[in-house]
Order: sequence, then C-alpha cells, then structure tokens
Amino acid sequence: MPLQTLLPLVSWVVLALSACGSPGAPGPPRTNILVIVVDDLRWDDLGIDGHPFVETPAIDRLAREGARFRNAFATTPLCSPSRASILTGQYVRTNGIRDNTARDAASHQLQTFARPLAAAGWRTGFFGKWHMGNDDSPRPGFTRWVAMKGQGEAIDPEFNIDGTRVREHGYVTDLLTDHVVAFLEGAREQPFMAVLAHKALHPNIVQRDDGSTGAVAGQAEGFVPAPRHLGRYADAVVPRRPNAGPPVVGKPALLRAIEGVAPLGPDTATPDRDVRGRLEMLLAVDESLARIVQALKDAGEYERTAIFLTSDHGYFYGEHQLNDERRLAYEETIRIPLIVRYPPLVAADATPLAMVQAIDLAPTILELARVADPVPRQGMSLVPLLRGEDVAWRNSVLIEYTTDTVFPRIRDMGYQAVRTQRHKYIHYLELPGMDELYDLEADPYEMANLIDTAQGRSALPALEAELKRLQQQFGAMSPP
Repeated sequence: MPLQTLLPLVSWVVLALSACGSPGAPGPPRTNILVIVVDDLRWDDLGIDGHPFVETPAIDRLAREGARFRNAFATTPLCSPSRASILTGQYVRTNGIRDNTARDAASHQLQTFARPLAAAGWRTGFFGKWHMGNDDSPRPGFTRWVAMKGQGEAIDPEFNIDGTRVREHGYVTDLLTDHVVAFLEGAREQPFMAVLAHKALHPNIVQRDDGSTGAVAGQAEGFVPAPRHLGRYADAVVPRRPNAGPPVVGKPALLRAIEGVAPLGPDTATPDRDVRGRLEMLLAVDESLARIVQALKDAGEYERTAIFLTSDHGYFYGEHQLNDERRLAYEETIRIPLIVRYPPLVAADATPLAMVQAIDLAPTILELARVADPVPRQGMSLVPLLRGEDVAWRNSVLIEYTTDTVFPRIRDMGYQAVRTQRHKYIHYLELPGMDELYDLEADPYEMANLIDTAQGRSALPALEAELKRLQQQFGAMSPP
C-alpha cells in the first residue's frame, strides 16, 4: 500500500484507539458537550460587548469564564444553511442545504457530529428549531429528539418528542429549557451531547414548504418575548451604528429598481420596536442558560462540560437601511458571537482574534470528545486556539449565498465573498458589474465601495486570487 494511502489510515486508527482507551484500562472522564444556538443573535447584542442596556448576566459570565472569539463568522448568513454548517462542519456546497426551502430529505442525510458521538456511546439530544424544512421527525444520530416544525411557535408550541407530536403550554424558550434540564438529569453513566437551538430571537411566524412565511394563527405577530419580559426595554434608546440611517450609495445590487419593492430609505430600516422586542426575547435565553448551568452544577458535570454558545447569523438594525434581509455579506449579518467555556482547556477571559467560522464547531467538538470521525469536515478544530497556542491559521474566510425567492429585494443576489483581516470582496454571481470591495480598516461600516477606484483596482487581483483559491479548496457547489 502506498505511504500516502497508509498514513491517513494509521492516523484514523490511532485516533480511534485514543478515543476508546486500552482494553480494560479506564481512560480519563469523557467530555460532555453542550451547544446553544441563538437564532439571529448579533455579535454585539450582549452586555459583555458593551451594549448600553441589554441584560445578559449568564451569557456574560460564561464569556468571562471562557473564550470569546472576536472574529467569528457564519459561512452562509441564512438560517437553514448556517445550521447545517454548524452541525456538519461543511460548507453548503458540500452538505447540500443551500437555502430555507423544504430540504427535508437532504437534512436526514446530514453527516452531523451527533452521529459519531452516538456511535461512540454518547447520549445525544436535539432540542428546538431544526429549521431545514417543516419535517420535525427525529434525525439520525440523536438519541433524544424534541423539535419544532419549521419555525415553531412562541406560545404553546407543538413539539415532536421522539416521533410523537405533543402540544405543550407556556413560552417556547422556557419549555425547551425544561426538556434540556431533564435530559441533563438523566443517566450519568454515559457522557452527553446536547444541542439547544432556540427559536429566539426570531419573530413569531410559521414557515411554509416553499420557504415563505406567515403569521401564526391566534398568536401575536412579530418578536414575542416571554410575558414576564414584555416591555422591559420599552423606554430604552436603541443604539445605531453609523451606517444605519445615511442614504445608501455605491451598492448597485441593493439599489436596483425592482417592481413592487420599495426603494431603500428610512421606512425600510428595522424600527426601534423590533430591536427592543428581539432583545426582550434574549432575556429568556439568558435565564435559560442560567438554569442549565445550575442543573450542570447540581449534577456535578459543569466543570467537565464544554459549552458552546453561538448564533446562525446576525441581523440588520437599519444598517444600509435594511431590516430582515439578513442574507447579505455585510458585517452585521456574517459576524456571529462565539463563546466557549471548558476549564480543563480554556483560560478564563480569553479573547482570541483568529478568524473562525461556523464550520469549525464540528471538528472542535469531535476532537474534544476524542471520537474517531472519518467524515471529511471542512472546518478547522479550534482546540489549539482554545489552548492559547500560537499556530498557523487561516487569513481569510469564504462567505457564500445562493439566491431564493423569499425576499424580492435580494432576488438574483447570489454571491461568493472573501473576507480578510483588512478587505472584503463580494462577487455577485448573477449581477455582472455590481461587485463590491471594502477596506475594513479605513471603512469598518462598509459605506464606501472601492471597486471602481484606483485603490480598489489595486487590491482586487489579490482578493480575486484568494477567492479562487478558497473555491478550489472547498470544491464545487452541490446541485440544487
């Protein structure tokens, strides 16, 4: 057998042996895994990030006790593709979940990190918003399943619990937390992995099979906080970034005249009431984390549980006069929070600056769990960064989006974008002559498109070459 073929096989066997331990010899306690995904949570929505009024004491404490990544990015800033990337460590070009349409069958085939964990003896649970179509039936790899159909409901939601639909009464965040806590209090002889995918901070809408959305019958529309939190921020002054308000210039793809679509202006931006409503929903998410932490402490599992808290993507608060068109490649939607707490490995109050992505979670989790995994993962394990090691790391990230038919303003705006420490280049696949290029050091709010300037023409060749390199690295796009 050629050496090039033999080496990967030897590595896989060594990893498998390290995961299982020597026959008859007890290994070190295996790491528990808890992944919390907050829907649409911006990276700057947290108290620890200096928000002037938001209250997130439990999340802030988690960050102070672990690592808070300062440059974390979604691979695709859209719910279903991003969730698939988190669970698989693969770009949508590989896992096939390209948009929010009903890709139910494909999502049953996803090679999630739950599969090898369950095969290695972990109790594995999924709780909340699967959101890859409306099929809420159990997925392979999860030994406990509590999921909502599509977007789910904020009040009195229906859950699919291990194959049986049950209507429960109360606020969705609280009810999901009840299920997670019960799971954590279960059998102690096995390590566990739990994914809690919150409905918050998403508005209370129902998802149809074609990806479109509408109101939940008999329930309040829009952002619905828990009744105990309703109005908490009613008098708060909503902070706005400098790019929220000024007229949009230099963005021809956004400024296209589209029949039936209002031109960008103050009325198309996210209103204060929506921002307040979202952040009032976050209060229950923070309380949920506090309850889960206490349950882990009561079970004696807190110090050996690796906790990941992140988001699928961000949300526009009026930047570029946008609202919920969150599929675009601007900073407000591609940047995500990422907090990791695991005391055996991670120093308190760490703030790594390396560029990391949603696809990095799956390989990180599997390395922490010491579980062999022959599935190709396109992300990079964060373990060296969590250890504080000075290692070679990526200098750019690939962000991509394929168009869908839900938001007319951004129809035909599929793109591939490369984001480096200094620049961002957005190449629109269906709109020739409308590309964008930004110098993020001089223009962090992306207000001056340099594509047609001398500075832009100077920077463009290197960015085009880097984009091509990333495309070749990660392979061709999967078929629709």
